[in-house]
Amino acid sequence: MTAVTDRDRDHAGDRWDDGFIARSRNRAGRKGGPRGSGARAGDALIDDALLDAALLAGGLDDEAADGADGRRDGAGTEDDDGGDEAIVRAVSGAGSDGGKAPAPPLSPEAQALRTRLDALRQLVGLSRTRLDGKTLAEAGRVLDEAAARRGLSPQHTVVAIAGATGSGKSTLFNSLAGVQISETGLRRPTTAAPIACSWSDGAAGLLDRLEIPGRLRRRPRETPEAEALRGMVLVDLPDLDSALGAHREHVDRVLALVDAVVWVVDPEKYADAVLHERYLRPLAGHAEVTFVVLNQVDRLPGDAADLVLDDLRRLLDDDGIALGEHGEPGATVLGLSALTGEGVGELRELLGQFTQEKGAATRRISADVDRAALRLRPLYVADGHSGPSGPEIGEAARAEFEDRLAEAVGAYAAGLAAERAWRRNAGKACGTPWLRLWRWYESRRAPRSLASLALMSAKGRGSGTAAAAPPEEEVTARQRVEQAVRTVADEAVVGLPDPWAQAVRETAVRGAERLPEALDELAVTLGAAVAVPGAKPPRPAWWPVAVLAQAAMTLVQIFGGLWLVGQIVGVLEPKLLPPVLFMVAGIVGGPLVEWTCSIAARGPARRYGQDAERRLRQAAAGCGRARVLEPVAAELLRYREVREQYAAVAAGGTKLSTTRQ
Repeated sequence: MTAVTDRDRDHAGDRWDDGFIARSRNRAGRKGGPRGSGARAGDALIDDALLDAALLAGGLDDEAADGADGRRDGAGTEDDDGGDEAIVRAVSGAGSDGGKAPAPPLSPEAQALRTRLDALRQLVGLSRTRLDGKTLAEAGRVLDEAAARRGLSPQHTVVAIAGATGSGKSTLFNSLAGVQISETGLRRPTTAAPIACSWSDGAAGLLDRLEIPGRLRRRPRETPEAEALRGMVLVDLPDLDSALGAHREHVDRVLALVDAVVWVVDPEKYADAVLHERYLRPLAGHAEVTFVVLNQVDRLPGDAADLVLDDLRRLLDDDGIALGEHGEPGATVLGLSALTGEGVGELRELLGQFTQEKGAATRRISADVDRAALRLRPLYVADGHSGPSGPEIGEAARAEFEDRLAEAVGAYAAGLAAERAWRRNAGKACGTPWLRLWRWYESRRAPRSLASLALMSAKGRGSGTAAAAPPEEEVTARQRVEQAVRTVADEAVVGLPDPWAQAVRETAVRGAERLPEALDELAVTLGAAVAVPGAKPPRPAWWPVAVLAQAAMTLVQIFGGLWLVGQIVGVLEPKLLPPVLFMVAGIVGGPLVEWTCSIAARGPARRYGQDAERRLRQAAAGCGRARVLEPVAAELLRYREVREQYAAVAAGGTKLSTTRQ
């Protein structure tokens, strides 16, 4: 029950006491004068209750409320009816559509901010699996705070007054409010918790976001000067250099949520290192929503105030804060005395103009995005490579990678083997029978020789004279594959920031884990077929003619030999010359046909070998593309996408290159 009562009291302090009671008192003192009869007063109270209900429901804005008050407080019945109709429309609207008024069109600045926030959201989503979560925490916080602020009242501007101990910020706060709200005194620290003063209704959500309870929410004195600040919510913060850690936590928390900050410094501590190093320098990019006030200028004699202001401007420039001078956007610097009122009117006028522009929240969020983009820059932009296109694998790198894989799989050797196999097959078909018999005899001896070599190798391994390591060719092939992957990865990461370069290298290594084995399978299925001695390459059309010619030469030799034998045994008439000519023609013609066929077979054999090399090279290149190049290209495409999104986030951040972290 206690917690519920406290929470209700906190909300009541803003929405009921500051709303209903203050407006009731104001209405009683307006030009309408005192209420007439008891019934008329009762009607007025009912009207007030309806108006407050509409305001709390969000269906009637401040201007409509003032118009309804003015019409109701007037003397005529027509005005009363008009006020009643306004209240009825507000209450009906609150009940029919949830009290949400049509959203006004966005300004170009707000539209640009929305585009940048959408790009930042996509940037975080695309980078979540590639970068450390802590690295993206700042961007995520900016998105969360931007969504929270954009969901609250755009008609209000939240301005915090911050300063060190004894700077007089509470006195300035009271001077702007026109009433003693924040406690002042010699006791330090004086302000223990943030205190808010709202110049108009409808800021409860903003104050809830700042975690300012209802008992610390106040209203200013209603004066003609106060109308200029309508829509502003002023927050007095504890001392930023307080000895109590809770006070500094309040300062840091609220400064991260407000739309603008008025820094109050005094002539003694305007160069304090805590102020400049911990607050002003990190927030240098927020110059357009920053006011720096030199308070207590009444204590400075003569031209000392101008000298101190000049030195303060110099320090701010060293902090990287752009000064709004000569019509340029930047921080506002001025001197005043909250105690005597000197310069307070000028500050009130500047704050009023700043509030009426209703762009402080947009500029604050835009500055937060600038700051997040600056911190994310090393993750997306490498030194000397600020273009949005990003790197890619060039044709030369691809060709070199494919050449290395072809060497690793032995494509060139397989092509030579295929060429030799084609020529060997041509020799079998077109060679003389005697040469074919000799080759057959050699093939019969080859298995015995291989068996002897295998036995000797086994004996050598048993005696320790030979190593049991894999063949040198296999080791060399694997090393070539690894070298090819490293080379193409190094080529691909040129111009990439370190996190994305590491991601590309890891992708290439993962794709190359089974690449040597896959290349071995290709070598077995494609290369071995053409390298086996028993392989049958395709024959050209002229081979039958060559085979018939070789058979004819063989028959001529046999015919001449039989003729000569018949003459020797006396069966045939002895004529030595004709059979000798036949035998010489067959003996010379057979090798001549074989030599002619070998000459003619060079071109087809070379083309056959080149075709076999090309097929194996293409297969190896396809395997390398599927396992290494395509994943690496996909990773580079993802980087180009995030690089484009980062360019959209950084667009409009004019101070990205100059603002200091």
